[in-house]
Parts: sequence; C-alpha cells; structure tokens
Amino acid sequence: MAFAGLKKQINKANQYMTEKMGGAEGTKLDVDFVDMERKTDVTVELVEELQMKTKEFLQPNPTARAKMAAVKGISKLSGQAKASTYPQPEGVLGDCMLLYGKKMGEDSIFAQALIEMGEAMKQMADVKYSLDDNIKQNFLEPLHHLQTKDLKEVMHHRKKLQGRRLDFDCKRRRQAKALVKRSASPHMGSPARSSPGYGDDEIRQAEEKFAESLHLAQMGMFNLLENDVEQVAQLATFSEALLEYHQQCTEVLKVLTETLLEKKDEAANRPKLEFTPKTLADLNVEGMPLDHMNASPLPSPSKSPARTPMPKQPCCTALYDFEPENPGELGFKENETITLIQKIDDNWYEGSVNGRTGYFPVSYVQVIQPLP
Repeated sequence: MAFAGLKKQINKANQYMTEKMGGAEGTKLDVDFVDMERKTDVTVELVEELQMKTKEFLQPNPTARAKMAAVKGISKLSGQAKASTYPQPEGVLGDCMLLYGKKMGEDSIFAQALIEMGEAMKQMADVKYSLDDNIKQNFLEPLHHLQTKDLKEVMHHRKKLQGRRLDFDCKRRRQAKALVKRSASPHMGSPARSSPGYGDDEIRQAEEKFAESLHLAQMGMFNLLENDVEQVAQLATFSEALLEYHQQCTEVLKVLTETLLEKKDEAANRPKLEFTPKTLADLNVEGMPLDHMNASPLPSPSKSPARTPMPKQPCCTALYDFEPENPGELGFKENETITLIQKIDDNWYEGSVNGRTGYFPVSYVQVIQPLP
C-alpha cells in the first residue's frame, strides 16, 4: 500500500513536470471556476492581512506587541494563563499627569488641572480597552475562525482536486500511449502488452475521484464567496465599535475642557501675591565683611598667569565620552585630545586619536586649535 501511494505521487509529479516543462495540455476547467479560484486566493490574502493590520491599528507600538507575544508564549509553555495587557498611550500619559499633579500639591491650580486631565486620559484608556475587546471578539475572532476552518477546508479540497486532476491526466496519457503502441505493433493478431494499472476501470475510478473533488472544491469556494451578509455584518460591528469609542471619548473631552476652562478662570481671578525676596541677613547667613565682599579681586601684577602655548596642529579636547554607534565613527574618552582633519558639516568633524581615524559630533568637543 505504501509503495502504491508512493508510485501515485511519483506519477502525479511526472505529469506536473510534463505539463510545465513539456508543454502537455492538462484538463482545463471553465472560466467561472478559474474566477472562483482567483477570488478565493484574494480572500486568503485578505483575511491574513486584515487580521495583522487590525492588530496594528488597535496596538500601534510594535515593541509592546512583541513583548506581549513573548509573554503569551512563555505563559503557554509554563501552563500559566498570564494575562498581558497592551499599555494604551492614553493611560500611560494619564498616569504621568496624575503622579506629578499629586507630587506638586493640591494648593496649585495647575496641579489640580493635571489631575483632572490625568483622570480623563485614564477614562479614555478604559474606553480604548473596551474597543480592543469588542473588535477582538466580534471581528478578529470570526476572521481567525474563517482562516483556520472554512478557508483551510476550501484550500484542502483545491489541493486534492489538483492531485486528482494530475492523476486522471497521467492515466489518460499512459492509456493513450498504450493504444498508439498497440495500433503500431506489427503483430496485429497478438495484443500488445499495455502499461499495468491503467485500464478502463482505473481511468473511470480516477475520473470519478476527479469529479468528486471538483464538486467539493466548487461548493466550498461558492459558499465562501457568497457569505457577504456575515462578512459585511462584521465590518458594520467594527464601525459601530469605533463610533461608540469616539462618542465616549468626545463626552470625556467635553467635560474635561469645561473643567480646564474653569480652572483657567480660577487661576486668572486669583489675587496676585506680593513677593519680597529675602536677603542673606533675613536668612541669618554670616559671611565676609561688606567691604571685603565688594572688593573686586585683581591679579597680582608680579604674578601673571602662565599662558599655555597653543598647539600648532588643529586639534580639540573631548568634553564627554563618545561611543561610536555606526561604522566610520571615532570613539574617544573625556579629556582626550583629538587631531582635527576636516569639518564635514555643522554637526560632524573628521579626526584621529591614538592612530584611529573617523567621524565624531561637534557638540562633544571643544576646539583648541581651529582648522585653517
């Protein structure tokens, strides 16, 4: 049985190569069937792309998506149902505003406004999480079911149809060759030995299987492509979820804007406080006598500071460490002296240090001897 199956696969492969390389004509299906195949292939691509792009729409941060996927994979391996939640940007910003609003203190109107806006951003994050759950349940899950069940079944029948069509054509071709050989045999009285396994019964069985797969493939593609009502309903659900999300966000923002305008008026109407800066005496700070504080120190005429001779070669001193991030950049440490070769543009020099040559940022150095 295993040998027969292997032989059948080899015959199919030979038939496929005969059609592709040898130019042999295979059984042609009608235009309607070819059009259904084209639309089915487009649907396969559409369902895969639509799922991926919808997830990117709901969760735009690729780093967060990758981290969630990794956590999900680890949870599956360890047998733990660890829920990973995408950090909605509204919630992240809201947490920041709440944190610093509370740190600043409630006596500040600005701090109060920060807290109000932080709470509103957190509300919009919750609304976004509801949108996320709604679309996953009512749009992405049906698409995933379509991809893993209906489309998978249709593609299985199409693949089986292709195999049975090749088997049918291979047996017909072998039978035709046997008939030609028989008719050309000089011993007309004795029947020529035909290829084994390709008699009328074999051809008829191959044709019946071919017809069965053709029927299943056509019905599967037809049912898939005629499912407009359900698929349009899923799109409508997506649209309704978006509408509800934006309406709820609009309500939150209306209330927030009114509150912030009130806070603005409150700050504008608050009486201005008079402020008198304190002196050192008020702070009980004791220092040098006043005449000594007012005296300006002058360098002694007998001891003038020694001048450091300027180097003749154009060079600069590193203000900070610079770690190269790209090929061709020159790394150095703070206080190292770098020989200048040329100025590339307003932001980059070319120079050398310790036998190494490369590019480095202008802002990381202080020029001692400029380029000519």
